[in-house]
Amino acid sequence: MDTEVRSSRSKFKNPFFYTRIAVLIVFVYVVFLLLSRYESNRAYERGNAEKAAEQQRETDRAAIEQLGGSDLAIRALYISPPIIKAGQTAELCYDVANASTVTLDPPAGEVWPSHNRCVDVSPKKTTSYTLKITGSSGNSIAQSVELKVH
Repeated sequence: MDTEVRSSRSKFKNPFFYTRIAVLIVFVYVVFLLLSRYESNRAYERGNAEKAAEQQRETDRAAIEQLGGSDLAIRALYISPPIIKAGQTAELCYDVANASTVTLDPPAGEVWPSHNRCVDVSPKKTTSYTLKITGSSGNSIAQSVELKVH
């Protein structure tokens, strides 16, 4: 008779049923809260990185204007270190004069006219990077450098 009473009891009369539901609701809320904070932190960091890049661009532009000169030139283009192992990172650095636009092929990051700018590169195989600058009159210059990957 005792087993008949237990089997006829409804799940809804069991206090553990409601406790499990409450714990599940709290768990879902905590996960939602953590994910939303994670996303807002990522958006904040992206915004700060964009502001820092814009400030650096403006500083570089002001330095270029102060240094003057009229010759379009790539004064420096190098990779440090020139040889890496697969998965490692090297810095591609450049110094340009009187450029309106700067492009890097293959693209490895954001580039702009600067007297001292470095971009992190991490190719999987030996890669030749070409820096092309264009002046305000439309003339352009290109120079290449190779990063060897072993």
